[in-house]
Amino acid sequence: MDSNVRGLVEQIHSSPTMGVLAVAGAGGQALAWLLGVPGASRTLIEAVVPYGAGSFTEFLGYEPAQYVSAESAEAMAGSAYCRALKLREGAAPIVGIGCTATIATDRPKRGEHRCYVAAQDVLGAKVYGLNLTKGSRDRAGEEDVVSRLVLWVLAESCRIGSDLPLGLLGNERLEVQHRSNLDLLEHLIAGASPKGPGQIRLVNVHRDGSMTAGGKIPKAVLAGSFHPLHHAHEELATVASEMLGAEVVFEISVTNVDKPPLEELEVRQRLGQFEGKWEVVLTRAPTFRDKAALFPGCTFIIGWDTAVRVVDPKYHGGTQESLGQVLSEILELGCRFLVAGRVKEGVFRTLADVPVPQRFRDLFDEIPEHRFRSDISSTELRTASV
Repeated sequence: MDSNVRGLVEQIHSSPTMGVLAVAGAGGQALAWLLGVPGASRTLIEAVVPYGAGSFTEFLGYEPAQYVSAESAEAMAGSAYCRALKLREGAAPIVGIGCTATIATDRPKRGEHRCYVAAQDVLGAKVYGLNLTKGSRDRAGEEDVVSRLVLWVLAESCRIGSDLPLGLLGNERLEVQHRSNLDLLEHLIAGASPKGPGQIRLVNVHRDGSMTAGGKIPKAVLAGSFHPLHHAHEELATVASEMLGAEVVFEISVTNVDKPPLEELEVRQRLGQFEGKWEVVLTRAPTFRDKAALFPGCTFIIGWDTAVRVVDPKYHGGTQESLGQVLSEILELGCRFLVAGRVKEGVFRTLADVPVPQRFRDLFDEIPEHRFRSDISSTELRTASV
């Protein structure tokens, strides 16, 4: 380890910032440098090397269009940041670092040798892209450049000025793209692809109010408008989490089938109800077919009235055939529904009162009345507050 690298690692270990690092394709030497200098436990919460395609996809929560891209690097940093939020102890500043690269190997490569390194923190994300001059270095030489960049990006995230030489050649230039949390929400609502890395599919909003684009796909989702969020929603999430053995994430779609998109101020007001308590994911997925495409393998927690709409043909093209197609797509994506009962016209309605087509019965399960029952609704609360 040369003196410049060692000196920077010592500074990183002396900073209060902690993080999770994920590297694929290259960048592993940076992990060795961090672990090779005393004090690594003050910096690293976790290090992940999702090298194989299956591991990479699992770490992101979805299969990327390209494994080595700015979008994938940002998604890796987002997943790493989510891990850091989950695993950290205390209130140390945290960061997620993601690196994806394709460099020289034991066989010729047709494409460019390149890497993308991204950092995600409470303020937003930055992605650094670098094309390496093909044939100018061997694998070890390209690994050294990528690992120095990983270290350099981590140092910047720790608010440490760094003059670490990256070893770039005269024609090699870093490309930097930045997206703040304000950009994430603004562009999700607008439905446009920002001047930044990748297309925003969804935005994870964490308990501390920070946001990440993408991240791991939740296993259990409670979707709704939450206008307002009330104790029954939270009790339902708690019961469902116990039954499913998975953390429940609340989901708000900023678009609606028959209403204008939510305004940014309204979204922020609704998010404020969850801060410090629950994870939220923002999407542009107004229907459960849309949600299933975003969250394959997920269980959706819904109320009796929503379950009735899910199996009503008039919400799915108006025919039994179109309803069957929608439910088949949801089933093929590995999704399911967990249904909570609800009082309707003075009677407590359950899954038994939902006209589920016979061949889709296994798509639905219910929460027993003794586990959860609440006779209050957001509509009643809004009416009472007027």
